[in-house]
Parts: sequence; structure tokens; C-alpha cells
Amino acid sequence: MMRITETVKQLIIINIIFFVGSWIVGQPAVDILALHAPQNDKFQFWQLITHMFMHGGIMHIAFNMFALFSFGGLLEQMWGAKKFIFFYVSCGLGSAALHLGVNYFEMQHVLADAVNLNLSHDTLHQILNVDFSDGTYFRGDLFQAQIEPILAKAGKINLVNDNPGSIQSLYNAAAITQSPMLGASGAIYGLLVAFAFMFPEAPLMLMFIPFPIKAKYFVPGVLAIDLFLGLKGQSIFGFGSDGVAHFAHLGGALLGFIMMWYWKKNAFNNNRWN
Repeated sequence: MMRITETVKQLIIINIIFFVGSWIVGQPAVDILALHAPQNDKFQFWQLITHMFMHGGIMHIAFNMFALFSFGGLLEQMWGAKKFIFFYVSCGLGSAALHLGVNYFEMQHVLADAVNLNLSHDTLHQILNVDFSDGTYFRGDLFQAQIEPILAKAGKINLVNDNPGSIQSLYNAAAITQSPMLGASGAIYGLLVAFAFMFPEAPLMLMFIPFPIKAKYFVPGVLAIDLFLGLKGQSIFGFGSDGVAHFAHLGGALLGFIMMWYWKKNAFNNNRWN
């Protein structure tokens, strides 16, 4: 059985501390530490780092920490602690960058039906940040009740009533703005890519596939599924989201691939990190 390495152990401990702490504190911890869209009043720069130590449930953190232990230990042994943590955090940042970029693109798409309202930047910002959650779900009735005074003050209420599709457009944009992203999955996907790069012939298994698959096929297959589900979940394609930040996974994997390709091409010297 593989021994847990020091950096991996510390990362697992930090994740567990964040998980238990956020369970005790509740929603304020998510508001402060999960990653929010820059258009959201709750956005803070430190969330680019802290989001990768937050998790939404016991299965979420259990799966990620198991993957961190399974793949991270071997990579840390080969690279050393400094290079490993640099790679891990960089993939987490890549995850955040692609997630935020795709969210911004989707927001511009869903706001297309409201462009004729000619809302000012301040008015739109207020609308995107109204509180329309009942603590579990976003609610259309709460959203409409909250934005009507804002639209009336801006002199747009009649224009909105003549364009009922604009309410749905604003609702969808607000839902995107107020849906935080959290989890170590982006960094974990970077580790998966690194593992496949270094051990392409290693057999890997999924719980629902009863036979091993070589890493060089397994990892691209997992990424292809994430890409399909991510595209399927984007409103631009007319489907609904499954609540999983698939493009965050792909962002971590993409940056992991770029780093591995660059290091391999340039025969990266491990001694620089020790």
C-alpha cells in the first residue's frame, strides 16, 4: 500500500478543516470562501484560492480526497513538494479561470433577450445581485418581486411588461451570477492529466466499469464526458445544467496538460524546485 506523502497529507487535512468549518458556520462560509462571479457583490480575490478547499457534501470531498491520495502521492514523490504544490494550485487557478470565462460568455448570451431594455450598468448590477433564494432554490416569484422596484426607479417597468422574455433573461443571468463554484476537482483533474502523461500504460478503473483501462485512454475519456456534459448544460445549447461545474474540471485539466507539455518539451529540471 502506498504511503501518504507529506504535502498530500497536509492538503487533505486543510480540505477536511475547511469542510468541517463550513459545515459548522453554514452559508456565510460559502459566501466568503467559495468562488463567486466578479459581477457578484460577494466576489473576493482570495476566493480564487479558497474555493479549491471547499466542498458541497461528504461524497464530494470523499471522492476528491481519495483521488488526491491515489494520484497525488506518486506525483509528489517524483517531483518533490514544491513542484507538486505549484502544479496543484496552478491547476486550481486554471479551473477557476475557465469556469469564470465560460460563465461570463453564457451570461452575455442569456442577456441577449434583455438588451432592448437598455439597462444602465448600475441597474443591471442591482438586478443581478437581488436576493431571490428561499435558502434552497432560486424562485421566480421572489426575483420578480425584488426587481420590480429597481425597474420602476429606472423607468423600465412598462418596457419589461411589454417584453415578458426579458424577465426570464434577467432571471437566468442572476442565477448564473449567484451560483458559486467550490471544490478541489479542477486541481484533481490536473493531477489526472499529469498521471496519464507520466504513466500512460497504467491501468485505471471506474466503479461502474468492471475492467481496467489504460490511463492514456481513461483520462481523455473522462474529459470527453465532462466536455459533453458541460456543453449540454450550457443554455446556449438549449439544455439544463446538472449543477456540476464541468468547465472547471476542464480548466484544471487544460492547464495541467499545458504545464506537462511545456515541462516535457523543455526537459524541466526538478532540482530547480528543491
